[in-house]
Parts: sequence; structure tokens; C-alpha cells
Amino acid sequence: MSKKHIRVVSAAIVRQGSYLVTQRQEKAVLPLLWEFPGGKVEPGESDEGALRRELRERIGVDVKVGEHLSQTEREYEKYIVELHLYACDLVGGEPHRGNVRDFRWVSSAEFNDLEFTPADQASMDALLFGASAA
Repeated sequence: MSKKHIRVVSAAIVRQGSYLVTQRQEKAVLPLLWEFPGGKVEPGESDEGALRRELRERIGVDVKVGEHLSQTEREYEKYIVELHLYACDLVGGEPHRGNVRDFRWVSSAEFNDLEFTPADQASMDALLFGASAA
């Protein structure tokens, strides 16, 4: 039996040299780990539409979705996550803890101080070091 594929989109939002990252809720899969903000793409939804919807729902911001930065695939026990990271610019709202435990603006040097989800770690490596994220 093949595992379910889940398409997820996330945003690399930079402000004054720092990236916006969010912490997963205690009840979420991979609880309390950090990630680039985003979420699942629903059936019939574009990556851009899903990313804008998820960011509004989770942290109350609107973004302009830009360049596709990386694609990462990670296999978990019951499913496979395909994560697409996009460069995004804030165009409305300020981040708040709507549907996340916490959020922070962190420099790339501070990434090592936080524990990221495996897929986000690979995306981060591709973003910062140009490494293959697959």
C-alpha cells in the first residue's frame, strides 16, 4: 500500500535580515518544532492560494508570493510530505500567534538555536547553502 502524499507550501519572509519562523502547537504532528510558516495545499488550490490562505489563518498576514526556492520530500511513518518553499513579501498585517504556538524573527546564524522539522531543515539548508533539498 502506497503512502499518502501531502503537498505543503511554506514562506521565506525576510525583514531586516531576519526570517520569520513559527513554532508548531503542542497538539500538532511534530509538536513544538519550528518551521517556515505555511500549511497544506487543499484539493483544487494553487500553491500561491494555499500559502496566502494558510498565512492569513495561522499568523494573520497577507503576502505576495514570489520565487519558488526549493522542494523537499520527507517520508514519515504514515505519509510523505512534499514541501515547497517560496520567497514571500509581507503586504498586509503583522504576525501574531493565531494558530501557532509562537513566532520569531531570526537571523540565519540563529537557525541552529531552534529545532526545525526535518523537511524545514532541508529547505533551510537549500536556502542558505544552495544544497540539494531532495
